[in-house]
Amino acid sequence: MNQQQGKRRLPPWLKTVLSSDNKFNHTDEVLKSLGLETICSNANCPNRGQCFSRGTATVLILGKVCTRNCKFCSVAKGKPQPPDKTEPLRLAQMAKQMNLKYMVITSVNRDDLSDGGAGHFRDCINEVRKQCPYMRFEILTPDFRDNQQQAIEILEECLPFVFAHNVETVPALYTTARAGGNYRMSLNLLKIARDILGDIHTKSSIMLGLGEEDSQVTQVLKDLREVGCDRLTIGQYLKPSKDSLEVVEYITPDKFDWWKQQAFELGFSWVMSAPFARSSYFAEQENTVS
Repeated sequence: MNQQQGKRRLPPWLKTVLSSDNKFNHTDEVLKSLGLETICSNANCPNRGQCFSRGTATVLILGKVCTRNCKFCSVAKGKPQPPDKTEPLRLAQMAKQMNLKYMVITSVNRDDLSDGGAGHFRDCINEVRKQCPYMRFEILTPDFRDNQQQAIEILEECLPFVFAHNVETVPALYTTARAGGNYRMSLNLLKIARDILGDIHTKSSIMLGLGEEDSQVTQVLKDLREVGCDRLTIGQYLKPSKDSLEVVEYITPDKFDWWKQQAFELGFSWVMSAPFARSSYFAEQENTVS
């Protein structure tokens, strides 16, 4: 792909306007007042305006500095600070102030921690649940690299929740887009979660538009079903920063609808497939939307 292609205009279905209504401002103010990070802001998510205006946000725990350097992501890379022990309480305060019923928690990769950060996920869930006992949770975790079994056993202490981990792209593109990750390791984590955590939903997400082939995407969906993953999001990759990978292709809404049907036919029970679909987008919906 040449530079001219990389700088072409967005198609009309990918143009958005950042909302700034009262609900957006309230969400933004609560997060700032409590010193909480979100993946919405740190990853330059195109849905930030819509989600903040709905009174939702995906909180980013364990700091905003990642130990890896994936080229599809705009989160800062470097040496992170130790986990903040006040963060679980601040999450609980946010849940109360925003009157949340469903909380999505994610984190940067923390390869510097012996448990990959699993203990902090557990502490956050348990503290929020202590103050908001009816809260439902979805956690989007890193791959926990060399600590997968230990991490899932730690997370078993704070069930129930939806367990999500993203494969992100097809394995042929890992060297380019996700050099710090390992496709088989990601599948293995989803399998371990299903085996140890029992009757829970497991979820993953894949981006399109990085140069993948349809046959490769189909194989990823089959691989996810093979390890028991039953929830799926498929979205358009959009370059989040000047140093990120260029978009190779803009996928049409009709093609996303086609992928949604393919996923259902393979046995997924919950599918979000649309240009702006992201792992936590409308995660609280019991039924699929597009």
